[in-house]
Amino acid sequence: MNIRFVTKTIHAYLDYPVALGLIALPVVLNLGQSNPLAFWLSVVTGVAALILTMLTDHETGLIRVVPYSFHLIVDFAVGVVFLAAPFALGFKGIDFAYYVVNALAVLTVVSLHKPEAAEPQVA
Repeated sequence: MNIRFVTKTIHAYLDYPVALGLIALPVVLNLGQSNPLAFWLSVVTGVAALILTMLTDHETGLIRVVPYSFHLIVDFAVGVVFLAAPFALGFKGIDFAYYVVNALAVLTVVSLHKPEAAEPQVA
């Protein structure tokens, strides 16, 4: 049984709300109390994610110049950074929890990515 169910299409439709959440949630949750970087890391990552999504070659990309495989690599890197940041930067409380939860969510989605079926080879 293959548990990988996050298709390219599903991922494409998750990208915009996630990017907007990364921009808005630091304000809503009042992040940055333990370290101002807890606020700005999310906002900057959200803006970058929004730009990356608009440039990715998938269903919701506006200017499809970035390969989806590169997009997945960037998402994985964001997950790793979000997991390391609370420890490396001394985040506490909500700042700490926000990044750990987001890291686990991103890494889960990337790990559940369902590879696309290969195109049949024409002889």
